[in-house]
Amino acid sequence: MPGIMTYEQTLEYLYSCLPAFHRIGKPAYKSNLDNTLLLDSYFGHPHKKYRTVHVAGTNGKGSVSHMTASVLQEAGFVTGLYTSPHLKDFRERIRINGEMIPKREVTAFVEKHGKIITRHKPSFFEMTVAMAFDYFARKKIDIAVIETGLGGRLDSTNIINPVLSVITNIGYDHTDLLGNTLVKIAAEKAGIIKSNTPVVIGESQPETKHIFQTAAAKAGSVIIFSDSNFSCFLKELNLITGERKYSVKEKSTDRTITGVTPLGGDYQSKNLQTVFQVFKCLEGTLGLTEQNLTAGIRRVVLNTGLNGRWQIIERNPLTVCDTGHNREGIEYVVRQISGIPKTGLHIIIGFVRDKDISSMLPLFPPEARYYFTKAPVPRAMDEKALQTEALRFNLKGECYDDVKKALVAARRAATDTDMIFIGGSTFVVAEVI
Repeated sequence: MPGIMTYEQTLEYLYSCLPAFHRIGKPAYKSNLDNTLLLDSYFGHPHKKYRTVHVAGTNGKGSVSHMTASVLQEAGFVTGLYTSPHLKDFRERIRINGEMIPKREVTAFVEKHGKIITRHKPSFFEMTVAMAFDYFARKKIDIAVIETGLGGRLDSTNIINPVLSVITNIGYDHTDLLGNTLVKIAAEKAGIIKSNTPVVIGESQPETKHIFQTAAAKAGSVIIFSDSNFSCFLKELNLITGERKYSVKEKSTDRTITGVTPLGGDYQSKNLQTVFQVFKCLEGTLGLTEQNLTAGIRRVVLNTGLNGRWQIIERNPLTVCDTGHNREGIEYVVRQISGIPKTGLHIIIGFVRDKDISSMLPLFPPEARYYFTKAPVPRAMDEKALQTEALRFNLKGECYDDVKKALVAARRAATDTDMIFIGGSTFVVAEVI
């Protein structure tokens, strides 16, 4: 363990000695909670010192976590937010009222607790969860929104006893770790359902509904399906502001609430339904108001620093990036791209090696011009291998060993009335934000 370090040296130390899933993938995955429980005991069970909301799911859990935290902030609660992975800076994972954990807190944590890190070699994620829970306790927050990393049952965050559990939806992602059927994946996510704790399910899917109902019944917990109670309609995307108006109808009362969201993706309609249901579950206990709800949604980017969700980064040509990185996420994004008026389409894509790209590439439009690239992480798929695979689906373009070079080339080739899209991987998006 080195002596006093700068923030950059601290991160380098952690990356070099702790296996990080977002960098190397499967070898960093721990299929038990041993290290998490050991660290939790060492830090004195910090998560018991504040209330929590636990959010899992294949898609939408990041957006739902950020919107929920924003609503709680609007209600005046000192709100912790733990999410992963980060886009630009590690500290994005740990926030209080939208403010990232200070660099000095990260370095002090590693310097102070270096012995246990060196001795037990937790994964990067296990260490990060311990850091977040400890930081939130020391800062005496009121409540934290905690997003799972992978799955739920064996996720390091799954030691908390939340006031509410939330599972947004189930799709095919991390099938090598969570199972290759929706039922198996749902069973892993259902692991966050706790005894006598209400659980919100964002989407009622025929293949998985019974898994959640059985788990909730076994735990003696009330289960609520958001789409049974709320329906959301999104108005047209404003290409200047990137905002959309929405209306959400509560089915039992026929009452409609309208508002504005800065999150422009079509897929946000399902996330908004989930956030409305989360609000409904918490409003009595926490004294939340409808104004907190609509202001929290409207100010989510401002309040929590959320980035990379159908984010417009340039207007001429329209340049959009999105972190959708599995079949369901890509499907939504491609459908939305097809509905936008444009004279030509340029798509910059890169993936990580452990994704099932053969299920995603057929979704992309063959008429677009492609810029195959890779992010600077060890997990990134080689851009030439991607180009070869893409050709099987009639997707044609050039290779770039750097995302920024790909964007420069796309900007050079595009006219003002064309559209540029950047995506395929969170890490690719991180390079352009």
